[in-house]
Amino acid sequence: MFALTFETFGGPEVLRYREVPDPVARPGEVLVDVRAAGVNFADIYRRRGHYRELGEPPYIDGYEGAGVVVALGAGVGGLHIGDRIGFVDVARANVTRLAVPAERAIPLPEGVDEVTAAAILLQGLTAQYLSEDSAAIRPGDSVLVHSAAGGVGRHLLRLCRAKGARVIAMASSEEKRRIARDLGAEAVLGYDGDWVAGVRALTGGGADVVYDAVGSTLARSIEAARNRGTIVTYGMSGGAPAPVDPLMLMQSSKALRGAELWDYLDSGAERRRRSRKLFDALAAGVIAVPPIETFTLADGAAAHRRLEDRGFSGKVVLVP
Repeated sequence: MFALTFETFGGPEVLRYREVPDPVARPGEVLVDVRAAGVNFADIYRRRGHYRELGEPPYIDGYEGAGVVVALGAGVGGLHIGDRIGFVDVARANVTRLAVPAERAIPLPEGVDEVTAAAILLQGLTAQYLSEDSAAIRPGDSVLVHSAAGGVGRHLLRLCRAKGARVIAMASSEEKRRIARDLGAEAVLGYDGDWVAGVRALTGGGADVVYDAVGSTLARSIEAARNRGTIVTYGMSGGAPAPVDPLMLMQSSKALRGAELWDYLDSGAERRRRSRKLFDALAAGVIAVPPIETFTLADGAAAHRRLEDRGFSGKVVLVP
């Protein structure tokens, strides 16, 4: 098989397309011909050396994708050769063939091709648990969504709107603010100026729920929430947040919650249940497929450069 690899940490230029030994399906695994693999910022961080738990070189990025089952390991039930499946948490996925634990295989419904699955599964499932499990969104609630034109933010905005919430979107450029408006945000703010005052003015005192994916904005996000509001922190795209004083939360009765997708995808049954709901939301038009740009696996360096272009608002997908 072929893989997109790197042996040293650095920029996109360290990536190499090379032939590597074929995998085999061990007990409890299925062998998958990978038809599409999503590229995420975590892949860039690994390539740069920010994550060190990569084993020995050659390193292979990726953990999200979709493909077709071509072999079954011993003891696998409920899956068949020829089935189309997706996955969101299988390491070393930037390859043409991958051994996938059967419990992590997500069946793809008719109408959802492999590229679409690789473009929506990870960010969509993240937005889903944020809107359903991390905060109780009620009709009429005011919800502030950071990075609203990004991979998770665009789905989160739509899912909160579907629950009847008034969504205030935060975005870093006028083009991204336009995207957030088109996605249904009631109001859109930029990060320049006193956006906390803007949120308070729009909500009459503060948002009911704030979703913060930026990290470095967390202190201000807490300010932007109303008393007894909820702040959900789930990313650090803008840098690590400063420490939070629990006394300040106590004095305003605000709740600060951390959020991690893998705590919710804790079994094969739960992956399948949540994925079915996500595909149903896609079919119903509650969420939409983001703009997709595809690159061949051999052109993986260009794919990384495109994702690193912060002006891009969509999903980068690698295909064989």
